[in-house]
Amino acid sequence: MTVSLRLPDDIQNRLQRLAQLTGRSKSSYMIEAIREHLDDLEDLYLAEQRLVDIRSGKTQTIPMEDVMKRYGLEN
Repeated sequence: MTVSLRLPDDIQNRLQRLAQLTGRSKSSYMIEAIREHLDDLEDLYLAEQRLVDIRSGKTQTIPMEDVMKRYGLEN
């Protein structure tokens, strides 16, 4: 899929310089950056949803001590 994206000049310049220095394409760096940030955004969304579920009583938490005991990780 092709995507058109207008980048601020400073980011465009940094991306161009990095591509020239490394011999990789600007596209490869943009894909890498999007993948990493998308992972972070998905994790954040999941954490926010779990917090909502906990606060609403839909999900219960388990004390860390109980988890440690359950899996034999006690000191």
